[in-house]
Amino acid sequence: MIDVSIVIVNFNTPDLLRDCLDSVLKARRAAPKLQLETIVVNVTPDDGSGDFLAKDYNWVKQIKTSSNDGFSGNNNKALPYIKGKYILFLNSDTKVEKDSISFVHSQLEKDSSVGAATCKTILQSGELDPDCHRGFPTPWASLCYFTKLSHFFPKSKLFGQYHLTFMDLKKEHEIDALAGAFMMIPKDVGKRIGFWDEDFFFYGEDIDFCYRIKQGGYKIMYYPQVKITHLKGASSGLRKESKDVTTASPKTRQKLALASVDAMSLFYKKHWVEEYSSLVTKFVFFGIGLLKLSRVIKFRFAKNQ
Repeated sequence: MIDVSIVIVNFNTPDLLRDCLDSVLKARRAAPKLQLETIVVNVTPDDGSGDFLAKDYNWVKQIKTSSNDGFSGNNNKALPYIKGKYILFLNSDTKVEKDSISFVHSQLEKDSSVGAATCKTILQSGELDPDCHRGFPTPWASLCYFTKLSHFFPKSKLFGQYHLTFMDLKKEHEIDALAGAFMMIPKDVGKRIGFWDEDFFFYGEDIDFCYRIKQGGYKIMYYPQVKITHLKGASSGLRKESKDVTTASPKTRQKLALASVDAMSLFYKKHWVEEYSSLVTKFVFFGIGLLKLSRVIKFRFAKNQ
């Protein structure tokens, strides 16, 4: 029986994919009793990854796809092939430590009330990736984040809700949401609440997934005892951490930057439009509109340089 099925989507990140798989192989060897399978949904096999996967990684099941259906849709393509009791959704621009997978798996085995779990995620700078430790983006939490109140008062429970910065990051605890870069779930939980919502093309899908898991009565856990490293943004080209390695075109960067804003509207309409007053809703969509306009102007300005 397979214990954990690891699902990785490749979109123009062949070198990073190789590094990621090499780290997974070390994890396999470090925990020989843990039965793992690895599935790569390969959106861009012509970037060289299709050949080296077939030649050098015969322990990986490669699913070649001719269409890019976003992070959600591409992850969902692996579901018919999954044999594991648990599923680890793992980004191609990550590297796992040798005990990260086995440790998180052991914690899920101990507690059936956990619907999703993650570990400490470290950026290339050595800092914690705040997106691995999230609160839900309520209107108040989002306002505090975009006005920098959460930055100036990170230990405040009132202002630090966006990334739960008031909590002790050195201890394991329950959180609202985690990042899709490292997300382990029991397969049965995914079946019960539904897997990735394909209305979210890029960004927001992990928050939506976590929100539905919590609505289903499950906990989402953060385990800082183990870690991964995350280059972050290699596929999208939107992050400074990966600007030197990304192959994303300006058109792709602009499309995904706007998709990230559209995800905010989609999430609010799906989960909260009935929960808040019409005045709050108008304020929320006004703010989202301003953010989208600023990103359009930014890309047009950059194009004209």
